[in-house]
Amino acid sequence: MPELPEVETTMRGLTPVLLHQRLTSVEPRRADLRKAIPVDLRQRLTGATVTALARRAKYGLIGTARGDTLIFHLGMSGRWRVDPTKVEPHDHLLLETDAGRRLALNDPRRFGFLDLLPTAELDAYPPFAAMGPEPLGPTLTGAYLLAALNGRTAPIKAMLLDQRIVAGLGNIYVCEALHRARIAPTRAAGRIALPRLERLADAIKAVLRDAIAAGGSSLRDFAHPDGALGYFSKQFRVYGREGEPCACGGVVRRRVEAGRSTFWCPACQRG
Repeated sequence: MPELPEVETTMRGLTPVLLHQRLTSVEPRRADLRKAIPVDLRQRLTGATVTALARRAKYGLIGTARGDTLIFHLGMSGRWRVDPTKVEPHDHLLLETDAGRRLALNDPRRFGFLDLLPTAELDAYPPFAAMGPEPLGPTLTGAYLLAALNGRTAPIKAMLLDQRIVAGLGNIYVCEALHRARIAPTRAAGRIALPRLERLADAIKAVLRDAIAAGGSSLRDFAHPDGALGYFSKQFRVYGREGEPCACGGVVRRRVEAGRSTFWCPACQRG
């Protein structure tokens, strides 16, 4: 599933194609993905000028001068294709601009979705309303984590995956950040002291920035709008490396809970 770095990379790839451009054609090619596509999407977007492209957690946002924002989620296999030479069967939304550029939202598994609402209502949008702070923003600090995790007995990994604590963190990058911070994924979240939480906040930001710089991880079906593949997977320290040596000399282990794998090194992630 495309995670935060992949979505951030996608938005950066779409920006030079869409920003300040007028949408001359908007063509939904089916009525639904994971949920129904707004029936008035074509009417509200055709002729609109794109004024902003942004990301909230794992959601992409395309704002227009008409005061509407197109929200998309890439689901398990979604990606945007820029200037495709032909329309493919799983291209579910086609956009054309007055500069002659063309975009196709491709999603073979159809676990993504599209929504459209007034930009002024974004903060109240149900998926966003209860979200914690953006992990790359100034709010995510050791002090914030200390307050948010106070009294929590659940494992720190589970807490970091809770979107109400931090928005947009996924399994890959939580495993990698905990390893960089030398914190065991099973450690009770409320029992981690401030200095270690400060180290964790820094590790979260560092691993996400490194992943964005590398273009994401490109696991399974994901590719960037220009078709390029990210290479951050080559920099994984623990994720997907069960049985391999850790840089500290230990051996990476894997455990599965609720169908989700956790990778960590018991030698350097002790508490």
